[in-house]
Amino acid sequence: MTRGRLEAFSDAVIAIVMTIMVLELAPPHGATLEDLVPLWPVFLAYVLSFTILAIYWNNHHHLLQAAKTVSGRVLWANMLLLFSLSLIPFGTAWIGDSSFASTPMAVYGVILLASAFAYYVLVRALIAVPGQAPELAIAIGRDRKGKISPILYAAAIPIALVAPIASFAIYVLVAAIWIVPDPRIERRIAR
Repeated sequence: MTRGRLEAFSDAVIAIVMTIMVLELAPPHGATLEDLVPLWPVFLAYVLSFTILAIYWNNHHHLLQAAKTVSGRVLWANMLLLFSLSLIPFGTAWIGDSSFASTPMAVYGVILLASAFAYYVLVRALIAVPGQAPELAIAIGRDRKGKISPILYAAAIPIALVAPIASFAIYVLVAAIWIVPDPRIERRIAR
């Protein structure tokens, strides 16, 4: 399979995951702005999850653009990432429907941690492909964001059990860290 085909398949899966999430947004039963107020947890959960998926899509795109070749290991690592991302709509619905209750927030954190781990596995698999240009490893560098994100997610999971809003804030913080694509990869793609 070519790198372009892998990217196109992944784009389609992420688009479907985003579509599934938006289908969970049900309109209020009334016709006034006040009828929207009870839906704020669902909408806020949707905004965070959509942002997280958009960040993964953007960084996945840049990562594959920087890679020159893929392997069978990369295909399976990519499937692991897509699987973990496909669980985000479940977590989103649960935290929104429960108004950010403890257990749903912890489970959402587990899903985000699994996604971060899967992305790390994909990055390492791409770097290890025989014949891969060394620029990819150079562009990834020490990958501070890739190392700090799982630590923050892992910390947020037990915090969710006692302070779910604090764990939500940590999830937002991780998204804020990743909102701008890695400039090192951007520079490598430009070359």
